[in-house]
Amino acid sequence: MVGEISNFNRHYKSGHMYLSLKDGGALIKAVMIKTAAEKLRFTPRDGLRVICRGRVSLYERDGAYQLYIDDMQPDGVGALALSFEQLCERLRAEGLFDESKKRPIPKYPGRIAVITSAGGAALQDILSVLRRRFPITQVIVCPVDVQGANAASQVVNMLDSVNRQGAADVIIVGRGGGAVEEIWAFNDERLAYALRRSKIPVISAVGHETDFTVCDFAADLRAPTPTAAAELATPSALETAALLNRLRQRVSAAVLGQIAARRAVLTALTVRRSLSSPRFFIESRAARLESTRRRLSSSMLRLSERKWKRLAPLAAKLDAISPLKLLSRGYAAAVKDGRIVTSAKELIIGDKLNLRFADGQVECEVSEQAH
Repeated sequence: MVGEISNFNRHYKSGHMYLSLKDGGALIKAVMIKTAAEKLRFTPRDGLRVICRGRVSLYERDGAYQLYIDDMQPDGVGALALSFEQLCERLRAEGLFDESKKRPIPKYPGRIAVITSAGGAALQDILSVLRRRFPITQVIVCPVDVQGANAASQVVNMLDSVNRQGAADVIIVGRGGGAVEEIWAFNDERLAYALRRSKIPVISAVGHETDFTVCDFAADLRAPTPTAAAELATPSALETAALLNRLRQRVSAAVLGQIAARRAVLTALTVRRSLSSPRFFIESRAARLESTRRRLSSSMLRLSERKWKRLAPLAAKLDAISPLKLLSRGYAAAVKDGRIVTSAKELIIGDKLNLRFADGQVECEVSEQAH
């Protein structure tokens, strides 16, 4: 029976699928029990046109006929192709294919892990290219099944194991070409999640150039073939040698240039008179020092004379008003308790005085008070 799905519902407990199939003006209810639904390679949805095989039986409770579906295939497109399309659409919506999340492949990897079949031609092709292009890199072969029921789980587990051990700088995962069913393990959503959580950059190399898988979209880099993956993972030994030779020449030229510059400086120093005739150097410096001393002495003398010319008038004025001038004329200064006495009224009988003359001082005591 061929029809378009509507009213699709998958019971979350039983796992049975309930839907209606319609074609033109006709509609029939249908059910697909869990054991049959688990065999589907795609997810049914409303609006999808499908080809169903099964049996029609009476559903006694409702008194209506319904179709019990044993097998369902998309009309016009294969189940695997539709399943691949649906899975890619969902994973893309989750951001697993975002280019911004992809890591760069190291240019000079020290260790490369190859996850593929141990007996496949793909492994030999990869090893041959790696030995030719970059023989100094260490290759770690991680054998897994690449098709069959357990293939996807083995690839996922190996990816996680290489990451836990930090065993490589870059990982190549893939296999040679084959039919869609043979490379289907690389369309497993578990592999997509494993690639995204990998801390080591991963190159996908599944099948031929025309083959595309979920692994290709989720990996950090897609190689069209296993051979191309080995080339993308390593630099060319010849190109690297040529680069190293160019760098060596540049370093050599830079060193020789520095040596020549230093030699020129040394040559210029050796012809200086200070090095060829040290006595001349010392005598010339001594002459300069003596000349500087004379100039300094002359400058200090002139400065002293200028200062003295300014100081002499001030000293004369100070001397004219000096108390010592008055004392030299026969006067004396009476000092009581450290201060000058300016009036007899400040004294009483018995006060101790200090009389200061120009040439000294004497102590006396007031014995009589004059009026």
